[in-house]
Parts: sequence; structure tokens; C-alpha cells
Amino acid sequence: QVQLVESGGGLVQAGGSLRLSCAASGRTFGNYAMGWFRQAPGKEREFVAAITGRGESTSYAESVKGRFTISRDNAKNTVYLQMSSLKPDDTAVYYCAARRSWYIGTNVGQYDYWGQGTQVTVSS
Repeated sequence: QVQLVESGGGLVQAGGSLRLSCAASGRTFGNYAMGWFRQAPGKEREFVAAITGRGESTSYAESVKGRFTISRDNAKNTVYLQMSSLKPDDTAVYYCAARRSWYIGTNVGQYDYWGQGTQVTVSS
């Protein structure tokens, strides 16, 4: 099993930047594709970004392309989400997720382990 802990959320102004981190347990972090999802109040959890086990490729939701960047440092068992040009619509709880595969998934059901989430609030 993998334990995930997100950090870095907070309150930022529209147009600002924020970097989220997700620290993972385990000895085989590189075997897991990692994803970021977000959930606003009253809405379904939605895909944001994902990265393959060793960072060979990435995938992004259309709504965040060009603004968000996912990366990972397997030596630190950590995945990051760099967010820039933030909009009020980006306000949500952001969740880190791990998949028992090297390859990317874009659906909630494709991920096996989840963090508790970190709140991101973007003010206008």
C-alpha cells in the first residue's frame, strides 16, 4: 500500500501561483503513475494532471493546459503540481493519487491510493 500526503494548498489571488506537493510512502514509488484530481463543493472529482512512473510523459485536463505542470522526484518520493495563472474556477480540494501501473490514467476509478486532499482557494 501507498500512503499519500498533500501539502502546499492555501489562499491565493487570481493570476497567482502555487505549488502543491504530495509525499508518498514506499520503496517502489517509481512503479506508480501519479495523478492530481480536484473536487469543488457539490461537484464530482475531476482529473487535473498525471505523470508516468518515471516521468516519461504527462497528461493534463484541457482546462489547465498551459497553466499547470506536473512533475516528480522519485528520489524524494514526491510528486508536484505547479499551478500558475490561477483562476477562481480552480478553487477546489486537490487530491494526490497513485496508480499501480507505470502508465497514466485520467479517471478516478483507475487510481488505487488517495491522499486526504489540500484546499486551494483562488480569490478574485
